[in-house]
Amino acid sequence: MQSAIPDRERDRIRAAFPSLADEIVFLENAGGSQVPGVVADALRDYMLQSYVQLGAGYARSQRATATVDAAHEWIGRLMRASQGHVILGPSTTTLMHMLSDCYRRILRPGQSVVLAQTGHEANMGPWRNLARDGVDVRIWPVDPQRMVCSIESLDQVMDDQTALVCFPHVSNLLGEIVDAKALTDRIHAAGARVVVDGVAYAPHRRIDCEGWDVDWYVYSTYKVYGPHMAALYGRSDALAEITGPNHFFIGDDEIPYKFELGGPNHESCAGLLALERYFADLLEVDPGRRLDDDALDRVFELMTALEIEPTRRLVDFLQSKSKVRIVGPAHADESRVGTVSFTHAEHSSRAITEVVDGSGVAIRHGHMYAYDLCRGLDIEPEDGVVRVSLLHYNTPQEIDRLIEVLDPVL
Repeated sequence: MQSAIPDRERDRIRAAFPSLADEIVFLENAGGSQVPGVVADALRDYMLQSYVQLGAGYARSQRATATVDAAHEWIGRLMRASQGHVILGPSTTTLMHMLSDCYRRILRPGQSVVLAQTGHEANMGPWRNLARDGVDVRIWPVDPQRMVCSIESLDQVMDDQTALVCFPHVSNLLGEIVDAKALTDRIHAAGARVVVDGVAYAPHRRIDCEGWDVDWYVYSTYKVYGPHMAALYGRSDALAEITGPNHFFIGDDEIPYKFELGGPNHESCAGLLALERYFADLLEVDPGRRLDDDALDRVFELMTALEIEPTRRLVDFLQSKSKVRIVGPAHADESRVGTVSFTHAEHSSRAITEVVDGSGVAIRHGHMYAYDLCRGLDIEPEDGVVRVSLLHYNTPQEIDRLIEVLDPVL
C-alpha cells in the first residue's frame, strides 16, 4: 500500500532531526523521542549566553528569567492550560512523587485512591505509598480479554470516600487512546479528582486540559521532541487544596514556584521554547511566528496523518503471524497511537528483540514500567512484550526494514 503522504514531505521533516541521518532505524520512541536540531541548538546557546541565576537585576539574569517564564507560558498554550498552572520538573516520576506527597498531608485514613492497572509505575508507585498513612489504595483492574480498564469496573472500585483516580490517557504498552473526557466526567460525578498520565499520548496528539476538564495532567517533554523534563498541569481549584513543598518563605500563592523544588532546569526551558520553531517548520510557516491554537491543532493532525500508514503496515504484518499476540488493539487508525506491543507463542520477547537490535533496528522488550499491567494480562513481566514505537518522523520504509528482520523470526 502506498502512503498518502509523499516521501519528499517525510524527508523534509526528517531533515530537522540530525540523529535520524545515520543508518539506525529508531523505533524505540516511547522511551524518548529524538530532538530537532533547533532544540539542541537552543540549549547550547542558552548555556553560552544566559547561564546565570534568575531574578537578579542585571540584563543577563533578566534574559534568563524571561526564558523560564516564557517556557511556562508556551507549555501552557501547548496543553491548553488556561484554567490552571503548568509546573515544570525533571521527570514525570518526580512530579508524581511531589504531588502524592502534597496529597499525603490532606488525605484522611479511610479515604481511597484508585489506580488503573493499565498505568505506568510513574503514576502508580507514588500513590501506592499513601497506604503507609492509612489511605485505601485500590486497583482498577484490567480486563485481560478486552485489555482495557472498563467504566463498569471503575464504578465497582469507587465510592463516596474516593479522593483520586489515576489513569493513563494511553497505556505505554497497549497504545489505545482512552476517552479522558468521559472518564473524567464519570469520576467527577462521584466526587473524586483525576490524575491523568499523558506521557504516552502527548507525542502523538494534542493535549486539551481545558476541554477534558482534568484536575491534573502530566507528560514528559523528552518524549515530545524536547529536553529531559516533565510538565504537570494543575487546575486552579485542585491546586488550591494543597500546599507546595518549596521553601517556607515562598508564598503558597506563588505558583508554579511553590511546586518547583530547586526550580526548573533553565537551559531545558530554552529547549522547550525552540520546539515552537520546529512546529512552525512542520507547518511551513514563519519560524518566528507565535502559533495560535488552530495552528497547534494542525501540527498534531499532521503528526497523526504521518503516523497512521507506518503503524498500519506493522499491525497488518503482525496480524498475519498466527503465533503472534498483539498486546493492544489490532488496528491502526486515529483511535490508537504508533506504540505496538506483541508476544510470540514460541520465542521469548528478549530473543526476538536481540535479533532485531543486532540488525540496526532499535526496539525494546520488557514490562516498560507497566509491571502491574503485564501481570494482569498474564505476561511474565521481566520478559514482557516486544514493543515497537514510532512517531511522525518514522517512515513506511523503516517499517518495511523491520518486517524484513522480523519475518523469518516470527
